[in-house]
Amino acid sequence: MPQHFLMSATARTVSLKQVARMTDGEARALFRQIRWPDTKGAAVCPYCDCPKCYEYTTRNVFKCKACRRQFSETSSTLFASRKLPIRDYLIAIIIFVNAVKGISALQLGRDLDVQYKTAYVLAHKLREAMAAEVRGVVLGGDGADVEVDGCYVGGHVRPENRKEDRKDRRLAENQTGKRQVVVVARERDGRTVTQVFRSEEESVAFIKARVDRASTVHADEAAGWNSLHARFNMKRINHQEAYSADDACTNQAESYFARLRRAQWGQYHRIGGKYLNRYAAEMAWREDQRRTSNGEQFRTVGFRAAALPPSVDWSGYWQRGRAA
Repeated sequence: MPQHFLMSATARTVSLKQVARMTDGEARALFRQIRWPDTKGAAVCPYCDCPKCYEYTTRNVFKCKACRRQFSETSSTLFASRKLPIRDYLIAIIIFVNAVKGISALQLGRDLDVQYKTAYVLAHKLREAMAAEVRGVVLGGDGADVEVDGCYVGGHVRPENRKEDRKDRRLAENQTGKRQVVVVARERDGRTVTQVFRSEEESVAFIKARVDRASTVHADEAAGWNSLHARFNMKRINHQEAYSADDACTNQAESYFARLRRAQWGQYHRIGGKYLNRYAAEMAWREDQRRTSNGEQFRTVGFRAAALPPSVDWSGYWQRGRAA
């Protein structure tokens, strides 16, 4: 019986122990290599892209010879204006990518010995870095197969204690209105993109924009996908009769939903409606990277976090909430 990838030595190319034992200087050097791989860790000015920079001997700060501005390793990144040592951010990335079904902010906070608020914002910044990898990506092409499907999340209505007081929760008037559907488009042997809508019908424009017209699109029997026939070569599968038939199936999309459900039930328990899209994108990234080593995942997330500007949504998140 072949060995599962996650059980092989190939899956483990970096460890939490290695990073935790680093000195502050070694951690900064590693972050520089991740942020500036083209110059092998030599600093490049984030303001004018000048490679001629020098480092102060008394402080961990660089100065650009062209624009004369000072900056650090984390300036103009998701970790800008940081309060923790760089080693702690590297540890957080390792913990985050190693958790194949996700990790709660409470657990991340315990591991890093930081407040829940700090861990919560940090986790969402890492999700933002993950989602950036597929920003603007168009799936499929000539001869490619793309599977689309939807998974309804949220809007749970707790049943009444007594049977005679219970209502039919399937009826619209007895629902909370908070139920949303995560729509996934997944290319076979390719990438995965997600978006959140009120219904599957609302996602048609999203699918048309993110899937190449020459692709063959696989979908289930849901009526929401009927309008896709006008644009794509479609293959439909009726799940009441079979999960796969006549080369039509949505098993890869269902595999993604299995990971999303396990994260929801086992780690996050409750996902806030306005943040559902971020958790969905995180699980899409994890599904795409399930056959890459944790060392490669670590460097990918670190590089994306270093390449992105300070987060509009999460910089000063708790301060804005307190002011409101």
